Amino acid sequence: MIPTEDMDNRTEYYNMYGAYFAPLRSGGEKMLGEGLTGEDLEMIPEHWFKYPEPPASAHTALCLLYCFFTAAALIGNGMVIFIFASTKSLRTASNFLILNLAIFDFIMMLKAPIFIYNSAMKGFAAGAMWCQIFAVMGSYSGIGAGMTNACIAYDRHSTITRPLDGRLSKGKVLLMIAFIWIYTTPWSLMPLFKVWGRFVPEGFLTSCTFDYLTTTFDNKLFVGCIFVCSYVFPMSCIIYFYSGIVKQVFAHEAALREQAKKMNVESLRSNQNAAAESAEIRIAKAALTVCFLFVTSWTPYGVMSLIGAFGDQNLLTPGVTMIPAITCKAVACIDPWVYAISHPKYRQELQRRMPWLQINEPDDNTSTTSNTTTNSAAPA
Repeated sequence: MIPTEDMDNRTEYYNMYGAYFAPLRSGGEKMLGEGLTGEDLEMIPEHWFKYPEPPASAHTALCLLYCFFTAAALIGNGMVIFIFASTKSLRTASNFLILNLAIFDFIMMLKAPIFIYNSAMKGFAAGAMWCQIFAVMGSYSGIGAGMTNACIAYDRHSTITRPLDGRLSKGKVLLMIAFIWIYTTPWSLMPLFKVWGRFVPEGFLTSCTFDYLTTTFDNKLFVGCIFVCSYVFPMSCIIYFYSGIVKQVFAHEAALREQAKKMNVESLRSNQNAAAESAEIRIAKAALTVCFLFVTSWTPYGVMSLIGAFGDQNLLTPGVTMIPAITCKAVACIDPWVYAISHPKYRQELQRRMPWLQINEPDDNTSTTSNTTTNSAAPA
């Protein structure tokens, strides 16, 4: 955080921003942040002032891309929230975690109109207040989605590795969801109230996030702590639990093959057991897919924050810093397809309520055995 006396001096200095930007111009080029005054100008890290404003086409391209992301994520996650919350048969313990992930993804893209407006106006047009709102929603949704993914990984690991007694109860899942929201709150509110860290514009000054560019000890410590608590911890849990799932599946397959070899038969599975195991393997594949998505979407942001706080900040140009912002938004569009829309029971309910979608999912009315298998495989 910047001391009060330094902030006052900085404000007075920035009131003469015309003289400040003049040496940085080349051929009449307009620089990032030029034209801003007061609180809006104070929020922007000095790192961005040395870069020219991006071309209008870059703003337009990002505006259109975010329009697509917003529509896809809000519709996809909105349908997941509506169907799972309003259908009693889908209110299983595991599906509460899927519902919580959809809520976080929905919040992540609910703030996108602020970015779209800034991009349409080609700069920091929404101002400081909306920047804070954008950043705090992003913090809640990003950290919350990561922790929810870790809890889903634990739930899948427990169910698959301990099929008899590993299924989580609704009470335990609700406690996990409460813990996720409580865990996320300090990392979202401390920068908002400038208790530790702060929220600032980044890149093209059209989006906002926590400050990873100020080189004070307190800010570097904040970046290191939030990196460990919101990225390393959930990532470690996800990798550990999903690797356990894969290990369990391979061990089970090897045991079946060995036993079949001893009995001189081709396979020990009946058709019913084969179908059940096929469902579990599909769950594992879906889980691994989400693990891959989490890594590819949030690793760029984590690496960028470490470079900003501890590395060579010259590597972080405005264009480069917009790439991680795009990748973490893209996963909010993909999550509902991986977790929910591929779920047979969800598709059947969607088909019943919205027949015009032409989903054509076969209706499963076989027996209690089928329902039991489906409930076991709910989050797939």
